[in-house]
Amino acid sequence: MVQLGLVGLGKMGFNMRERLRAAGHDVVGYDRNPEVSDTESLADLAAKLDAPRVVWVMVPAGEPTRQTVAELGGLLGDGDLVIDGGNSRFTDDKVNAELLAAAGIGYLDCGVSGGVWGRENGYGLMVGGSAADVEKAMPIFDALRPEGPREEGFAHAGDIGAGHFAKMVHNGIEYGLMQAYAEGYELLAASEVVTDVPAVLKAWTRGTVVRSWLLDLLVKALEEDPGLAELTGYVEDSGEGRWTVEEAINHSVPAPVISAALFARFASRQQDSPAMKAVAALRNQFGGHAVHKAAGEVK
Repeated sequence: MVQLGLVGLGKMGFNMRERLRAAGHDVVGYDRNPEVSDTESLADLAAKLDAPRVVWVMVPAGEPTRQTVAELGGLLGDGDLVIDGGNSRFTDDKVNAELLAAAGIGYLDCGVSGGVWGRENGYGLMVGGSAADVEKAMPIFDALRPEGPREEGFAHAGDIGAGHFAKMVHNGIEYGLMQAYAEGYELLAASEVVTDVPAVLKAWTRGTVVRSWLLDLLVKALEEDPGLAELTGYVEDSGEGRWTVEEAINHSVPAPVISAALFARFASRQQDSPAMKAVAALRNQFGGHAVHKAAGEVK
């Protein structure tokens, strides 16, 4: 049994706390929402932990994480360890690690995949940092990862930043996979010869080369909402797809699928595409092709 401080008890953090507790570990959680928090403040959390302390940060990436790490740097001390399990950009990790190192505090960056299903199924973990710090936190990682061989749910990916870099690429791949399934779904639905699209997708979930957990989730979504009538086509992006494309450019790695999937999300947010208006205008100018006027009139 190990003791762990956990900062951030949202969808992921709350379920991680419960999974760790079910494995017999002592988890002291802090969240700004007092209804789920075990402590009143970060200072209170630090005071409740026995040295050497381990604190896992699970708050939104960017400034919230940077502020939390900085505050912990003033509350923890020599020999303690901070793990950033959020979706931080890997370039933030070196800055965070150096800040904490000045106080003798270790740092690990951990990419976490599993979503809301992780409490039951376990989380895929990709970690960056020193071997000594990884070994110190291994009981925590073993409790969070899926059952089975460690190497099939956990990787010490490299030095500081490697965990979040690996998670960034993981999420970029996820963009491409989801877009491919989505385009296939739309084409099936547009067909006049396929009359049961959900049945086709469900038939793909066993034995075929495109079977996956994401496909299982698409089938589940269609069972809950046939035709996806309750949703709009507006799709956000959390940042990692953009970062993946940027790093592909930086390393001169062609990534057309991930790039196209990211741009498809941008297109989903346009009620009326300025680019497509320009294309329509050009076709009309050079070829006299019909255009749809704003009021719906075709000329």
